[in-house]
Amino acid sequence: MTDKNLNQLLSELNQTLEKIDEIDPETRALVKDLDEDINRLLESGEEDVDNVVDRARSIETRFALEYPVAERFLREIIDALAKVGI
Repeated sequence: MTDKNLNQLLSELNQTLEKIDEIDPETRALVKDLDEDINRLLESGEEDVDNVVDRARSIETRFALEYPVAERFLREIIDALAKVGI
């Protein structure tokens, strides 16, 4: 999985969320922060992926019941972060 694939997953997650009207502002903000953190990691090549993965997992848990399509993208993002080896 390349950085490009990870960015594609982030884009697909955001597109999916735009189609869901009933997502609360707090959840949208969490996803936006996650997106920014991942982009920062990709740009800087920092080794501290664990905090970003933990954040993604907490959002994934939040989405599991209410937004299964968005949850699938988060799961793929978590897997991609592990494979990128940032």
